[in-house]
Amino acid sequence: MSKVSQLRNILHKENCDAYLIPKNDEYFGEYVSKNKDRLKFITGFTGSTGLALIFKNKSYLFVDGRYTLQAKNEVNKDFKICELPKIKPQQILKRVNKKITIGFDPKLFTSNSLKNIITNNLINLRPVKNNLIDKIWKNKSKVKNNKFYLLEEKYHGENYLYKINKVKKILKSKNVHYLICTAVENISWLLNIRGSDSMSSPLTYGKILFNKNGKIMFFTNMSKLTPQIKKFLKKNVIFLKEELFINHLRKIKRSRILIDKKTCSFYYEKNIHSSNNLINLDDPIYSLKAIKNKTEINNAKIAHLFDGIALTKFIFWLKNNYKKKKITEISAQKKLEDFKKRQKEYLYPSFNTISAFGANGAIVHYRANNKSNKQIKGNNLYLLDSGSQYFYGTTDVTRTIAIGKISNFQKKIYSNVLKAHIAVALYKLNKTTLGRHIDKVARTPLLKSGYNYSHGTGHGVGYFLNVHEGPQALSPLNNYKILPGMILSNEPGFYKKNNFGIRIENLIYCKKINNNYLKFTNLTMVPIDKECINKKFLNKKEINWINNYHQRIFYMLKPFMNNFELRILTNACSVIA
Repeated sequence: MSKVSQLRNILHKENCDAYLIPKNDEYFGEYVSKNKDRLKFITGFTGSTGLALIFKNKSYLFVDGRYTLQAKNEVNKDFKICELPKIKPQQILKRVNKKITIGFDPKLFTSNSLKNIITNNLINLRPVKNNLIDKIWKNKSKVKNNKFYLLEEKYHGENYLYKINKVKKILKSKNVHYLICTAVENISWLLNIRGSDSMSSPLTYGKILFNKNGKIMFFTNMSKLTPQIKKFLKKNVIFLKEELFINHLRKIKRSRILIDKKTCSFYYEKNIHSSNNLINLDDPIYSLKAIKNKTEINNAKIAHLFDGIALTKFIFWLKNNYKKKKITEISAQKKLEDFKKRQKEYLYPSFNTISAFGANGAIVHYRANNKSNKQIKGNNLYLLDSGSQYFYGTTDVTRTIAIGKISNFQKKIYSNVLKAHIAVALYKLNKTTLGRHIDKVARTPLLKSGYNYSHGTGHGVGYFLNVHEGPQALSPLNNYKILPGMILSNEPGFYKKNNFGIRIENLIYCKKINNNYLKFTNLTMVPIDKECINKKFLNKKEINWINNYHQRIFYMLKPFMNNFELRILTNACSVIA
């Protein structure tokens, strides 16, 4: 019996007509541990975001434009693939002409996310105490119980007490008695602790109650706490078992409680006593965390130098060897990892590396597997999107590399993507610049030729935390101001189905020049493949930007290259006349 059939049998027993399954676990992070990836278990889909809606006779999987091709390749025929926002769950549910009951795990949804899904008053939502997927998922893999650890001051640059005082001031200004923080990246940042609860981010799972006096109750897995952490944080932090969180939450009465409905689950929100006044605002730690201090920025430069050395050496190796030996997407990815492991304080990838040749490059969040694995040969483009976690920071970079002789059309498109990339890099910011303003400018070169891309131009990046981190972003709907100290990605792209993909990505940070003027500064130190460029599509200003960028890279990377690599670097960074 298929997994979907097993679930439908349980639906019948639970008197439910359908069941909702999100990608996220109860911590609402982007990356889910193997034993909590319920969406993958039931659908086979491996992407980082999605939602399944399973009825007794039909099943739907909702993914955005980044994942439609991937989903069609991975998901079995039980599911109809629906591309967001073209087809939303609401549109499917509007067709319902009789009262039905849809079950859901209340710990995996927020009240906001449920409102966005359910708009038909014929729909009865039923919180189900025990997750229905877990009832049929019998052989879950065990997760390592690794200890949390303190992040040294030379990495974080701000004492946790200083951070607590910042939060206190915000709570005071809002006349708030308690902050409920369930965003684990915010907890890790606030307390200057890290862990390995997430496969790609050094997160510490748990929840905190933060009162107006700066006293914190940290509910977590007590076995992961070291004596050093307990001793260091004892002045302001009380440590408690995570399962006790709900009991303490219920005890709070007649208070003003700040909750972020984007990260606080439906389950916890509904267990807050009705005598309390809920203040629905963004968790203030997000905005504090988004502004990197001087230590974090300086360390990020070191991380990107390490990463630049590894990636540049890899690209040179690939260019020199793809005609001599069999190199596949998977073997190339493994080779890149070898180069990274040679770098000081490299820990692990910050996300699943995208190693995509030819048509696979058109799948925005492609992940090579034994079935899809292509040999890198012939004449086409190779797209490599990789990131790293160092104690010095989090990296994310994409390079599209010419393999053999690429077409004039590919060079034209690449040059237009590069124009978009440079438009972001040179954008003149001011105090009122929003993410959507920059995104609009970035798309202009491609739109003029009748093309576009289905993802945002850039996302926020954490400091030795999540590689995707808000509130800042460069996207059509982002209304958050770009402020000094913010790190973002700059990654316009182009994707031709069944042919190739192009993306050029650097990480950048916003730097204050004077009171009224801000600018972006590049962190990424990896040459742009000049074999992909047709300079006739670039103006003088854009060519100067490339030359200046390459000159800087040359002098930064030169000391770390052997004689063979130095010759290639010299050519890769030579001036475009």
